[in-house]
Amino acid sequence: MSQPATTTASPVPAIGRAASGPGLKTNHLSFIEVVAQSIGVIAPSGTPGLVIPVVFATAGNGTWLAYAFATIALLIVSLQINVFATRVATPGSLYVYAGHGLGRLAGVFSGWALLIGYVFTAAAVIDGTVSTSLAVFQNFGFQTSTIPVLIAFSVIATVIAFALGWRDIRLSSRTTLAIEFTTLALILLTVAGWFLHHHSIVDTAQTQLQGVNPGELRLGLVLAFFSFVGFESATVLGIESQQPRRFIPRAVIASVAGVGIIFVISAYGLVAAFHGAATPLNQSDAPLTVVAQAFGFGGIGLLISIGVALSFFACILGSINAAARVLFTLSHHGLFHSSARSTHDTHASPHVALAVVTVVAIGLALALTFSHWAILDAYGILGSLATYGFLVSYGLIAIAAPVFLFRRGELKIGHILSTIAAVVLLLVVVVGTVYPVPSWPYNVLPYIFIALLLVGVAYFLALRILAPERLAAVEAEVLGEE
Repeated sequence: MSQPATTTASPVPAIGRAASGPGLKTNHLSFIEVVAQSIGVIAPSGTPGLVIPVVFATAGNGTWLAYAFATIALLIVSLQINVFATRVATPGSLYVYAGHGLGRLAGVFSGWALLIGYVFTAAAVIDGTVSTSLAVFQNFGFQTSTIPVLIAFSVIATVIAFALGWRDIRLSSRTTLAIEFTTLALILLTVAGWFLHHHSIVDTAQTQLQGVNPGELRLGLVLAFFSFVGFESATVLGIESQQPRRFIPRAVIASVAGVGIIFVISAYGLVAAFHGAATPLNQSDAPLTVVAQAFGFGGIGLLISIGVALSFFACILGSINAAARVLFTLSHHGLFHSSARSTHDTHASPHVALAVVTVVAIGLALALTFSHWAILDAYGILGSLATYGFLVSYGLIAIAAPVFLFRRGELKIGHILSTIAAVVLLLVVVVGTVYPVPSWPYNVLPYIFIALLLVGVAYFLALRILAPERLAAVEAEVLGEE
């Protein structure tokens, strides 16, 4: 795609400077704080208590293997992302990356899909925060879960998350890291305590994959994949990171590898602990608490429950931070109202974009609450829509990476092989979400996602025809002319 030769572009401030305010802070975040952004969106502390039991329902004794496969698959996807992250620093994340490889239209598809992913993730984990917080309060005799209570919890959690994101991305990252590391340490301590209590780490039912068949394992892999979505969100810190081309690629790999190891260990430990239990793992409301109580550490179970609730809260924070930076970049590129490229005079946060994504996220969560959906059903619906967004973005990046390298004269056979592997693995996940056809409302969610995606793409196409001057000033950046 070539640039228009005669179009006079309207002035658009460079990313990092905004229409008003000083722009995003540069050279600001350390490696650990960059990692914290990805960890916050993954919300790994929530997986052992909520997601692993669901994976077990399909994968059984192959649950740990499903997580091992998912980790390897996403490490391969990470290699495609890092083709760009080592060469391009931008808050636009996979939106700009896809544009560098495949052109503006593919970039817009990726950008809007990613924005949908982050916003719907934020909406889902608002519900997750409310659900897990109410579970904690039940330990202290608070049993009410009426709609006004759900609304109050949702609004309070969202307002606090917005305030932290508005105040400082570094404060947000450190808050996320403290929450996740503390909770994950308690989870691993619980699993280790159970094995020490039973004087063995060998579970032959799992090591020999007893009762597991390939079809069930495939379904488990699809569900395990969902535990990782958002691992790439460190890429939105391309301007704010101290050394973006070093820190961000390392953060992407470290997030997948580190969290994947914890998921495999947690899955193996939980499945082993529930062998022969009166209540199966997939029917337990608080599996980690049950395991902790089994060797007399019930107090750890309560602390973990509190940590899981805080983990979901941290995911709200990470998701709105990531979504705001993608929207901030889309606004710079003329694909959203220009006010969203403003940054706060004092805090240098993209406060308008942050406010927009926060309002939309809480609106989505409350809409399902007002519609009397059960809170975990709402979580599943919103989370499924978010997952489609990530799948589209990951798939486009996997295709864009070798094209980008070919244009730079850097393409090698290893890049082609890793791309093929990434695309095949992503297709396995996509097919698993739509076949066999799920029951309502999950059977209509792909069409809802496509409709949402096409709204953003249609706006881009309309601008391309009716107001090309609004797009010309940023074409060089999106097309990868560095």
